[in-house]
Amino acid sequence: MKNDVQLRADVEQELRWEPSVRAEQIGVSVKDGVIELDGHVDSLWEKWAAERATMRVADARGVASEIKVELPASSVRTDADIARTAMNQLEWNFSVPNTVKVKVSDGSLTLSGTTEWQYQKEEAERAVRPLIGMRWVCNDITVTPRASATDIKAKIESALKRTSADDGHRVTVEAANGKVILRGFVHTWSEREEAQHTAWAAPGVKEVEDHIAIA
Repeated sequence: MKNDVQLRADVEQELRWEPSVRAEQIGVSVKDGVIELDGHVDSLWEKWAAERATMRVADARGVASEIKVELPASSVRTDADIARTAMNQLEWNFSVPNTVKVKVSDGSLTLSGTTEWQYQKEEAERAVRPLIGMRWVCNDITVTPRASATDIKAKIESALKRTSADDGHRVTVEAANGKVILRGFVHTWSEREEAQHTAWAAPGVKEVEDHIAIA
């Protein structure tokens, strides 16, 4: 495991490596493996990119982001403009059903409605995240799938075994009423995210509770 000084250096280097982030505007501090980011950026997309770059670094146990989005004058849009553009993006996206709704207030966009699959919920947020003029995106879409707990558990365990280097034995799966609980351990944040993604990809999953430790 890296110490806090090494981890901070790696995060700073990864931020400089990420082309969509101006690393000089972001401060990094680390305590007990938890990384805190602060500073300001010109767009929600850059804030998201900085957070994602940080989570890619090995041995990062957690990320607390205090990065502020300060829109330059050239990026300011009215709420109506943002809402219209967001609705057009979603309407033209094959993966997003027409049950997804958009609301914008003071530059903050809220997605609501329902989808049958988690990937549709994630795709709706991905589609609107790069839009100019937004300060925040809140994804309140509800996933309402149809599948039994037994099917969910079996499919997730099978998927973990297909993608894990040690047959998925490090992660255990519990499922009930559309809720999945993951337990066990992995070695990196990316492995933990992959396990979460695998769980969400199963039909019938409404919620994933992640108790996987990074060790």
